[in-house]
Amino acid sequence: MEENLARYRHDLPLVRGGMFLSDGGMETALIFHEGVDLPHFASFVLLSSAEGRRQLLRYYTRYLEIARRHATGFVLDTATWRANADWGEKLGFDAEALKKVNRDAVYLLTGLRSEYERPEAPVVLNGVIGPRGDGYRAGRMTAIEAEDYHSAQIAALSGSEADMITAVTMTNTEEAIGIVRSARNHDMPCAISFTVETDGRLITGRPLEHAIETVDAETDGYPLYYMINCAHPSHFENMLDRQSAWVRRIGGIRANASTKSHAELDESETLDAGDVCDLAERYRSLTRHLPHLRVLGGCCGTDHRHITAICEACLPHAALSA
Repeated sequence: MEENLARYRHDLPLVRGGMFLSDGGMETALIFHEGVDLPHFASFVLLSSAEGRRQLLRYYTRYLEIARRHATGFVLDTATWRANADWGEKLGFDAEALKKVNRDAVYLLTGLRSEYERPEAPVVLNGVIGPRGDGYRAGRMTAIEAEDYHSAQIAALSGSEADMITAVTMTNTEEAIGIVRSARNHDMPCAISFTVETDGRLITGRPLEHAIETVDAETDGYPLYYMINCAHPSHFENMLDRQSAWVRRIGGIRANASTKSHAELDESETLDAGDVCDLAERYRSLTRHLPHLRVLGGCCGTDHRHITAICEACLPHAALSA
């Protein structure tokens, strides 16, 4: 990652080494633990009311306190996974409303950064981009279409105090390529996070290795790093050879708590929190297989308990300061 720093306008602390925490599964935690109504799984709707903003702040604070206790950096994600045109239309948000939502989502985090950031524990404001469609299904856009489609959200985030953007639950390379090209056009550092099925492949059948190599080839290696999210470590851990160049491009893991497939999770009416201790041990193993791993967080089914356990398992000083 260090070699990519010069091409960015932002002096990102996470490229200089060290481990950063992030939050858990925002939408699943808010819905199942807090009883919050999130239509279409869209957390950005909470930004429209004072109570919704308070709910988001309470959610974020729980994780920032973990990072504070362990004196580690934090990647603070915006609640904008669904804040694009298609999902916005379903929820009654037009282009101007979505522009405001994306900027408001970053603004909400600036106060938290002021409160929690320390020299030894920097906070990165990360604008989250989600897929045009469903994160459990393959998209159908070309790279050119994706670049055009996602440019409005990326433009809004680039005009805010966001330090970078990350596209999460990406299911195909074409959409990822388009997002990276748009991020480059807006001079925004970016990361791409793919989700895989239980066989470690994208839902399209493409191996993760090929997906990362293709995006790098088509974008001149612009992404700062790649991530894997919305999949349990058991679905992908066996394919990671630390000597492979593509594996060395993986800088973050945000795994699911559950070992279930996406199809099973999609049909489930209850939350599967999995085995907290087992998940933490799997993360510990991943830190040995991924030499450039920087960001540790969670996805569906994970909450502050999982992140605490992951922190204590993976950060050398965590157990001593807990």
